[in-house]
Amino acid sequence: MNPTPTCFSLSLTDDVAHLVLSRPDELNTMHPTFWRELDELLAALHRDGQARALVISSTGRHFSAGMALDTFASAIQLDDQSPEGRAAIFDLLTDMQATFTRLENLRMPVICAIQGGCIGGAVDMVTAACIRYASADAFFCIQEINIGMVADVGTLQRLPRLMPLAVVKELAYTGRRLPAARAMAYGLVNEVFETHEATVAAALQCAREIAAKPPVAIWGTKQAVNYARDHSVEDSLRQMGWLQGAVWSNAHVRESIAAMKDKRAGRFTPLAALQVFKDLG
Repeated sequence: MNPTPTCFSLSLTDDVAHLVLSRPDELNTMHPTFWRELDELLAALHRDGQARALVISSTGRHFSAGMALDTFASAIQLDDQSPEGRAAIFDLLTDMQATFTRLENLRMPVICAIQGGCIGGAVDMVTAACIRYASADAFFCIQEINIGMVADVGTLQRLPRLMPLAVVKELAYTGRRLPAARAMAYGLVNEVFETHEATVAAALQCAREIAAKPPVAIWGTKQAVNYARDHSVEDSLRQMGWLQGAVWSNAHVRESIAAMKDKRAGRFTPLAALQVFKDLG
């Protein structure tokens, strides 16, 4: 990982990680460096186990204007003239999709604080988060259809699980903007705040509340919710039995109850740092 990322800043306070998109003059657009740095930062957070929740916010007028269009003219060459070239498009997209899937699979909950435009690839990114807060000026746009392509990094797969399918189709077919208030009414956004500052503050407060719980219980809860989303009730209940058998802790329950009675913060073991097999030799 680059020692000083150019597209983000990352801080860790009170067990809460705060990742900030930091290129406001470029509307926080997504180019290869953005993708590489995001992937490396998320991998490090997942591996270290120090953070108990992650807040993603941004700077400037817009959360992100999505993919940098000049990327298609320079860094990314999509060959549609041969079956081999088209097969390579599949593999390229699979690699890009995996970065946003890291958010979904991260060992901690992810909360996005969104202001201004959340456009194109930015919608792909925030739909992989657990919770979305927005400022009153925020809007969402499936921009890809406006530039003659299909959204391909997660929006069309995740958005129908977050809001009504007919609304998703309307947005995906027309490229219209979805304002924050309507996004909350449809269930995409948890809450709307007057200002960007209030939105970030609410996201950090939510993250601190999450960080006060036993990390392994939060990990287990995220595992169960994501599994239940994609499986039947019967299968999910069976998975819940296996999961609870793996993570149950009498000590955590006793400490949680004692902390509530004493009106103090609970003291819980952090998640273990993960070892990367290829780095052990």
